[in-house]
Amino acid sequence: MKAYERLLNYAVIRTPSNEDSNTVPSSQCQFDLARVLETEMRELGLKDVHLDDQCYLYGNLPATEGYEKAPSIGFIAHMDTVSDFCGHDIVPIVTKNYNGEAMEIGCSGRILDPVVFPHLADLKGRTLITTDGTTVLGADDKAGIAEILTLIERIQAEQIPHGKLCVAFTPDEEIGRGADHFNIEEFGADYAYTVDGGTEGEIQYENFNACKACFQVKGFSVHPGSSKNAMINASLVAMEINQLLPGCETPRGTEDYEGFYHLETMSGDCASATLRYIVRDHDRNLFESRKQTLRLIEKNLNEKWGEGTVTLTITDQYQNMAEIIAGCMHLIDNAKAACETAGITPLVIPIRGGTDGCQLSFKGLPCPNLGTGGYAFHGPYEHITAEAMEQSVDMMTELVKRYAK
Repeated sequence: MKAYERLLNYAVIRTPSNEDSNTVPSSQCQFDLARVLETEMRELGLKDVHLDDQCYLYGNLPATEGYEKAPSIGFIAHMDTVSDFCGHDIVPIVTKNYNGEAMEIGCSGRILDPVVFPHLADLKGRTLITTDGTTVLGADDKAGIAEILTLIERIQAEQIPHGKLCVAFTPDEEIGRGADHFNIEEFGADYAYTVDGGTEGEIQYENFNACKACFQVKGFSVHPGSSKNAMINASLVAMEINQLLPGCETPRGTEDYEGFYHLETMSGDCASATLRYIVRDHDRNLFESRKQTLRLIEKNLNEKWGEGTVTLTITDQYQNMAEIIAGCMHLIDNAKAACETAGITPLVIPIRGGTDGCQLSFKGLPCPNLGTGGYAFHGPYEHITAEAMEQSVDMMTELVKRYAK
């Protein structure tokens, strides 16, 4: 089966994670996909296939006879999607021989436009996969799942010699919890790669340091006709908080290694208000400086409006895995060589986000990230091509061969 065919099968199974849930997994629907994958893994001949009660799915392909001393290499992808644009059935649309021009996505009125996405011109002639323009596709990261299982199928069908190959699929990556209950010992790999990146050929081992920041604002609500020097409008204080942050340091205004403050949600009225941010920076010192800026805002506004008006809660999420990968750069060198052998230009770039591999690296499993061939994740413009997915499988096949040597 082709990788894109697997993606089409998985995409229609809705698996949004739920940040407001305290259960593991955060949404029971993730088990719907996990059980399908569990069956498929057994059918593909993987051994020790195990789906645990927290929705972590493991399996392995034992080493070819004579290759038992080769490093055990793992491949990891996540089963959940974001919850945004995921409120109803997902309808994938396959456009063969895409012309590289602006195209309406389904009947949604949304346009996939090369003016916004310049890479579309390079996809001319390919088989383009989108949704109907009303939901996410879920290629992040069901494309990674599809490519890993296609790799396993190819390795066996072509009788390619290999060391032990370990496979795992995780829940709740999109809400930063994917590695929380990952059993590294059961997984059994010496090194691993998450297959959770963008365009084919991406190799990533530098990611953001990340945290969440929540401002709770407590106002003082009285009748507006008699509120002189008394009312504290929580919504206005919330607006003041955001105005105190540097306006250009948002996702729209930054790139590459540049960090940002991203306002995810805001709500409120005169009596109370809430601002939720994610904060990112590759440089640890700059990251800590960003957190200190938030604390200074809390301090100054409480001095201005009264103690207890503003309460800040910062929750660390993950760290930059570059300091771990620096000790095993063969993971990057071999990935680059595998790309070149597969006829793909390697693209070593920083991750402007995070993966399960960030946390796993600090838990003792060095785990950089590989591209899947997808674009515009987390929204209705998400798309991928069948050809890119096959190229990603080609690259991973060459990677397996290199480690077998």
